[in-house]
Amino acid sequence: MMDKVALLKAVQAAQAGSWSDSHQIAQDYSDATANWLHAVLHKIEGDEWNSKYWYARSAGRSYEDFVDVSSELSAIYQSLL
Repeated sequence: MMDKVALLKAVQAAQAGSWSDSHQIAQDYSDATANWLHAVLHKIEGDEWNSKYWYARSAGRSYEDFVDVSSELSAIYQSLL
C-alpha cells in the first residue's frame, strides 16, 4: 500500500541529495510510484541494470523517459499530489 506522505518525503530527500534517506523510504513500498522512485534513485547512483529492473515494475515507465533526473523527481512529486 502506498503512503503518499512517506513517498513525498522520499522525493524531497532525493531532491536534497539524500540518496540513502530516500532509498530507505522507497524500498519499504512496492506500488508503481514507489518503484518509479526506486528506479530513479538507482539511476542517480549510476546502477543502470538495477534502475531498469525497478522501471520494469513502475507501470510502463522506462529508463529513457527522462534525461534529467531533477525533472523526473519533480514529475514523481507531482504525481503524488
